[in-house]
Amino acid sequence: MSVVDTGLAATIAARLAPPGPSLSLTEAADTVVMLRDLTDEAEAHVREVTGLQGRVGPATVVDRAGWAQANAAGFDNVLAPLAEVLTRKQSRLAVAATAKVTGVQVGSLLAWLSSKVLGQYEAFQPEGQEGRLLLVAPNIVEAERKLGVDPRDFRLWVALHEVTHRTQFTAVPWLHGHVRAEVQNLITASKLDDPEALRGRLRQLASGPKGGSLVELMQTPEQREVMDRVTGFMSLLEGHAEHVMDGVGPAVVPTVQHIRDRFEQRRRDKGGPVERLLRRLLGLDLKALQYSQGRVFVSQVVAELGMAGFNRIWTSPATLPTRSEITDPHAWITRTA
Repeated sequence: MSVVDTGLAATIAARLAPPGPSLSLTEAADTVVMLRDLTDEAEAHVREVTGLQGRVGPATVVDRAGWAQANAAGFDNVLAPLAEVLTRKQSRLAVAATAKVTGVQVGSLLAWLSSKVLGQYEAFQPEGQEGRLLLVAPNIVEAERKLGVDPRDFRLWVALHEVTHRTQFTAVPWLHGHVRAEVQNLITASKLDDPEALRGRLRQLASGPKGGSLVELMQTPEQREVMDRVTGFMSLLEGHAEHVMDGVGPAVVPTVQHIRDRFEQRRRDKGGPVERLLRRLLGLDLKALQYSQGRVFVSQVVAELGMAGFNRIWTSPATLPTRSEITDPHAWITRTA
């Protein structure tokens, strides 16, 4: 029993996802081949920059519907503990009815997000299964056209980011377990199994201040404590990947500075009023902040300690930076020295 009808969510997302850029069959096939080849090439560069030995493997190149389907399935893995709690507290019929409603909502959200994501490492796989590296071909092609950048350089640049994430999770044995534990902590702290507590937070949201994201406003005090840890952790992962993207230098990606400049402009361009509202409510602006703050943190620590010194960050959960340390790298250096 699931709290989200993932099959329905995937169907709705595929139906509502906006069409991608126009490509001939030959162009589409060539794009898939190039993305897979560049992912293989990125492995050696990531290893050289990071000093980490992750497991290698081919990339899975998907379209928007394929990305949405993969993420819909991921909800089952993430929310399995919550489903068990709700099934004990409510009838299976009630949980199934709720799953239909949330399936429609999640599908609509995934449809919108499916045109924004360039790539992803699937960290939330069933126990014992390897994560997959996904590259969303139509979004990469659309982005490179809009940015006016060299396609091969841009595709390698994107591959470097996602391969870095795969390297993080496959080179650091405890990382998967840590992420699962924090997700469980978030679910426990959210009190989603307490309808009265949830209704109280909704009433407070309706009558309280409107600033901040919906994600932040719906958090319990206990959840905010967990989210502070998760934010620091995610800022580290994203900043590390950003550092690698630029760290390979123009010898590997000749137009890397041009790509970075255009890409930062893309991040600053939040679209129309509706998209800006959605980004704020869903906390996507916080995600962009994680990229920028995390990149500065990693670059400053590497500049002071070297990559070998930075890599002590992967020793254990205790050596991960806190949310406050992300904006104060010297505090992390002092604490872990």
